Amino acid sequence: MRPSCATIDLDALRANYLLAKRLAGGRALAVVKADAYGHGAIACAKALEPLADGFAVAFLEEAVTLRTAGITRPIVLLEGVFDPAELETAAELDLWPVVHHETQLRMLELAPRRPRRIWVKINTGMNRVGFAPHEAPAVWRRLQAVPNLDPPVWMTHFACADDPTSSMTLEQIRRFHGGIATLPGETSLANSAALLAWPQARGDWARPGILLYGGNPLVVGADPDMANALRPVMTLTSKIFATRWLAPGETLGYGATFVAERPTRVGLVAIGYADGYPRHAPTGTPVAVGGRRTRLIGRVSMDMLTVDLSPLPEDLGQGAIVELWGEHIPVDEVARAAGTISYELLCHVKRVHRIHRGTEFTP
Repeated sequence: MRPSCATIDLDALRANYLLAKRLAGGRALAVVKADAYGHGAIACAKALEPLADGFAVAFLEEAVTLRTAGITRPIVLLEGVFDPAELETAAELDLWPVVHHETQLRMLELAPRRPRRIWVKINTGMNRVGFAPHEAPAVWRRLQAVPNLDPPVWMTHFACADDPTSSMTLEQIRRFHGGIATLPGETSLANSAALLAWPQARGDWARPGILLYGGNPLVVGADPDMANALRPVMTLTSKIFATRWLAPGETLGYGATFVAERPTRVGLVAIGYADGYPRHAPTGTPVAVGGRRTRLIGRVSMDMLTVDLSPLPEDLGQGAIVELWGEHIPVDEVARAAGTISYELLCHVKRVHRIHRGTEFTP
């Protein structure tokens, strides 16, 4: 069997959720959309269900997968529903759809059957979806006329919460509370970045996502103690399947972008961009071989990549375990080197064997 593997530490996932909940000071939805950011939505939801106040997914099919697997906690549909049939299914499965715009609101008003609870998105500056703050009272009046509907959860989403130096988040919080101040219902503002950097964004429901999986969403000003408290959930590994030496002046890989300056021992690793490792990760991107840090050299290929074994002991060669990210190599460090974010790296992992481990986990 090809040795590439993603090991998912469900104990770490639970620890990160409890940290998020402590930061929230209230209830917290575990965001498990996009197959739990590449970690396996069913396994992650089952591991979290004894702890979580609820879950959030992007759309109906993701929620159906969880309900079919036996998940009974509340599930929020962050994109809402796309047609009346989906709204009826949401009612049958006791899902909580988000209402973003007039079409969804009208669908709710006309439905013969609807969920008992909804969330309403307020656009405070992200400018993708959501009602303007001044429209919130009119939305509430219309909701009051809908039978058998509980007061909503009013929510918003931040554009710059990952930057603790930006003034935009405080302005968005001000706009949000200005729009819904006199309206009944609960509130949800804080995503992962807001939980870490913006205590002013606390509400009734938090929505931690990347934080659950051990990624630090803050681009600057990260609290090192908090960053250290987050535990990596996914460890992506493979093995060295062959080695070779390059003489000074010899090149390596597509484009001949790496030129050896000295005798260089190269390890060939059975993983590549078709498995989700970033193709544009440059020479120098950190990896760990046998638990010891070294670097990627040359271009990443579809099925393999190459690492520098020169600084490592001779016994770290063919058959040695290579960690691409996880315990020794933070996924955020790899993302920065590749010019992207940890969300993308984790979501793109595929074509590798996935193993879930944890003291309380049963498949």
